[in-house]
Amino acid sequence: MFKNYLKIAWRNLLRNKSFSLLNIVGLSIGLAVTALILIWINFEIGFDQFHEKKDRIYQVYNEYPIDGEIWTWNSTPKIMGPTIKKDYPEVEGVSRYNYEDTFLFSVDDKRIKSTGTIVDPDFLNMFSFPLIEGNINTVLEDVNSVVITETFAKKLFGNEPAVGKLVKVDNADSFKVTGILKDLPNNTGFDFEFLMPWSYLQQKGWNDKNWGNNSIATYVMLKEGINYGDFSKKIKTLRSAYDKDSPDMVTFLYPYTRGHLYSEFENGKEVGGHIDVIRLFGIIAIIILIIACINFMNLSTARSEKRAKEVGIRKVIGAERQALVGQFLGESILISFLAAILALLIVLLALPSFSMLIDKPLSLNIMDIRFWILALGTILFTGVLAGSYPALYLSGFRPSAVLKGTFMKMKSPVTPRKVLVVLQFSSAIILITASLIVTQQLNKVQDRQTGYSKNNLIYSMMEGDIEKNYMLIKEELLAAGIAESVTKTNSPITESWSNTWGFEWKGKSEDNMTLVHRLIADDAVTKTLGLEIINGRDFNLNAYPTDSTAAIVNESMVELMNFEEPIGQTVKDNGIEWRIIGVVKDFVMNSPFQKVDPMVIEGAKAWFNVIHIKLNQDASTKESLAQTEIIFKKYNPEYPFNYEFVDQEYAKKFDDEKRTGQLVSLFTLLTIFISCLGLFGLASYMAENRIKEIGIRKVLGATVSGITTLLSKDFLKLVLISLCIAIPISWYAMSQWLQEFAYRIDISWWIFALAGILALGVAFLTVSYQAIRAAKMNPVKSLRTE
Repeated sequence: MFKNYLKIAWRNLLRNKSFSLLNIVGLSIGLAVTALILIWINFEIGFDQFHEKKDRIYQVYNEYPIDGEIWTWNSTPKIMGPTIKKDYPEVEGVSRYNYEDTFLFSVDDKRIKSTGTIVDPDFLNMFSFPLIEGNINTVLEDVNSVVITETFAKKLFGNEPAVGKLVKVDNADSFKVTGILKDLPNNTGFDFEFLMPWSYLQQKGWNDKNWGNNSIATYVMLKEGINYGDFSKKIKTLRSAYDKDSPDMVTFLYPYTRGHLYSEFENGKEVGGHIDVIRLFGIIAIIILIIACINFMNLSTARSEKRAKEVGIRKVIGAERQALVGQFLGESILISFLAAILALLIVLLALPSFSMLIDKPLSLNIMDIRFWILALGTILFTGVLAGSYPALYLSGFRPSAVLKGTFMKMKSPVTPRKVLVVLQFSSAIILITASLIVTQQLNKVQDRQTGYSKNNLIYSMMEGDIEKNYMLIKEELLAAGIAESVTKTNSPITESWSNTWGFEWKGKSEDNMTLVHRLIADDAVTKTLGLEIINGRDFNLNAYPTDSTAAIVNESMVELMNFEEPIGQTVKDNGIEWRIIGVVKDFVMNSPFQKVDPMVIEGAKAWFNVIHIKLNQDASTKESLAQTEIIFKKYNPEYPFNYEFVDQEYAKKFDDEKRTGQLVSLFTLLTIFISCLGLFGLASYMAENRIKEIGIRKVLGATVSGITTLLSKDFLKLVLISLCIAIPISWYAMSQWLQEFAYRIDISWWIFALAGILALGVAFLTVSYQAIRAAKMNPVKSLRTE
């Protein structure tokens, strides 16, 4: 029986080649898109899930009430880790993590810069980063020991053994390689090529016991059997017990494995994060797959008349409805199987490009048995989903009505087929609208005035001998005409590396805990960065030596302090009184999607990490960079000259939103394409069924345009209904999305109008092609007796 059904199914596919091709292509695209999104989702939800002790590892977070809201952040003081280990016997391991930093490694004549971090010895016992060589319990014991990854070991020593070898770090301290780590997997939030012991940081004097300096990450591993909820209540008062300046500070532990997906908090509550993007595209994958299945349902039921007599005859000779349902589902599963084969080919071809688009190293392991189990399950699910309605519909015909030719019902204003078409195009219009709004929002923010000049502005980190030779480098760059201006700061102009709510000024209320960002700068900071001075002046240590303790504030800071005349006023920070000498227009230092925060630019008495160089606009950038490198190598010969263009670094702030917009646009196009495949098939079948009617109308004088309108208007009505359904849904959904941004567009009516025009235009072109083709046929052939 099964073999017979299979033969019938195969013959039906071959007999109706165009119908079969439309179904297979539509399903294969739906399956391929779904598979690509699921591969990405699997990659994202697998982040840091490989750690054997993951269920006991937590990151330390803080909560603090500020301006009526509870703020949550995960940077901690350096002293917190040892305090937790000392005070709480429930804790098995603690490791501080000094975030990633770049160091210069020297071996003989080799000079290689590498990114790594400084951790406590417990780190490798807590996290599952396996050692290829070395003892996990001792590799970070010695103050001058270093553990490196296998790839970094090859960079430094080639194929020679690395353990026991000496390397020089930052051209100063020698380290002994005590262990080789297996390269980090792609799906981890950590990013390092080397690990150094915390004792080295202490030796360099970079450690501190200041409870107000939130500058590192702290990880805790509880002992087996310790109840997380009970321990959370116990550790709640840790920070307030030691940090006398913040008596309302709350300490809590957050499951480490949730950090990648659930990183956003609002008023002390977890509200999502990257998981929102994953859910969004998971929904899109389901929508696209359902739309592909709708095509199958519509095309199958549209051809019901040609299968009706077959069903009637089978029922007359004794076939039961259950057997007929099995036959039609078998045909559906066969189409699903063929579509899956094509989809697999599409996935294999598209995966490299898709990985580049989302900037994730995705892969498909076809040797994994779980892949084939999932693939088989998807084929069966899709086949049953797509074929369920046609199977039940076709098998439900009454033999007497079918064989008399009266089984077709009168035309109804609402049919399952019309509902499915409306569902398809409603989804397509929602995605079109979303794509347009995402693009508009991105364009608005990209066009936002940054408040500083990005053109011909570069920055380089102050490494090695740069700091002591800074004035010589600056003078030579200016004297040679390479640079128009040079300044040094504590962070790049595109990032804020320091902030505090501890600033004090005259009239500040005790409950004012507004977070103020801190930029440290040298002479000519406004000139070099292109900041617009609206009151006062720039730093000038030559003319005003006291500018080392001067400050420049932005407009938002003036508004916060509520000074009518800020020039001459003072703000206190870190025990130093900074005299305000200038006010600059607000400039975008952090997220361009959010409002500008209050900012204080402190003078040269503070610390520096970065040199900003405004290159000569009249000279060749390539030549200027080459000459700049010569000067840097002259005064800092052990280090390579590395630099970043400010405009390129600023552009990276839009990468996530650009990626989201590109993905939504791509999936919108695919949704429209799949929907049009189904519409094309329905229009073809409609034109075929009404061929004699068209012939008679032409004989009676009907024009091609009149017949085209007649055949197209029913489909266009369905698209208009889809538009009415999709507009309020898309307006609500996108309004909610835009609430995440302080700097955002207003949703305009023309976006919905454009989406409607696009949907109507695509539908009309799809249907009218078949309608015009049918209308141009010779009526003599149309009316010829069968």
